[in-house]
Amino acid sequence: MTALTSPAAAAGDWKLGDLTVNRMGFGAMRLTGSVAFGPGAPGDRERSIRVLRRAIELGVNHIDTAAFYFSPLLSANELINRALAPYPDDLVIVTKVWPARDPSGAWWWATPEQLRGQVEENLRQLGRDHLDVVNLRVPPSRKGGSIAEHFGALAGLRDAGLIRHLGVSNATPEQLAEARSIAPVVCVQNPFGVGAPPDARELLRSCAEQGIAFVPFFAIAGAGRESGATAPEHDAVLAVARAHGVTPAQVRLAWTLQQGPNVLAIPGTGNPDHLAENVAAGALRLSDDEMATLRSLG
Repeated sequence: MTALTSPAAAAGDWKLGDLTVNRMGFGAMRLTGSVAFGPGAPGDRERSIRVLRRAIELGVNHIDTAAFYFSPLLSANELINRALAPYPDDLVIVTKVWPARDPSGAWWWATPEQLRGQVEENLRQLGRDHLDVVNLRVPPSRKGGSIAEHFGALAGLRDAGLIRHLGVSNATPEQLAEARSIAPVVCVQNPFGVGAPPDARELLRSCAEQGIAFVPFFAIAGAGRESGATAPEHDAVLAVARAHGVTPAQVRLAWTLQQGPNVLAIPGTGNPDHLAENVAAGALRLSDDEMATLRSLG
């Protein structure tokens, strides 16, 4: 199956700097049983490896990960290495730094000087000599503050050849502007999906104007965030899903992708069936009326 006919190519592609990726990607967080900033439980190693290999078969060439995606027995980066190395030439692996977890699972946040160690940890786990894209994940405590020292440290590692491209995650428009004054930014990875507030929509629009990829997380989970799509689904989403004979998750992904050609989806799952459904959502096209109805949800 070629990249032109693969399911993941149905939504088109976008460039992260000089790296072309299909707009339908994959998020590795749930492979380990981890729920990012919540408690994790062990995942299924062999099933996770199968999911990763199946994602590549479906045409996925953009995988989002992090060294802090781990549970008591599994590490997302090491699963990616085990399943996919030697890596396909077109595969782009995006990771993120600033947050970290010690072996007990306790969280800590790196100083600018500690970011090199985090980058090197990702390199070791993934078995790479450079990282394709590294996002600076802004902590909640810095939502209104400067990220110049941390982003500047990453820019230095980019200049040293350890990183190819840079992005920001969980960032404000002001922080994006600050980062761009230091080095090129190829992507912004922020929470976004059906029901997103106006400021999130405005940031997406701004990224499009600047030619920057906007990479939503929690596009399926919505208000459930790290816990997943735990709340009852909205009637409007269910109605659109019934009309197309698809799942609510597929509707949410399709709606998100139709926000603009610079929007990249990275839904995560450890379930092979859900993986196939998620990737298939790239071919789903919602009508203008359906898009407007879902946009009106708060």
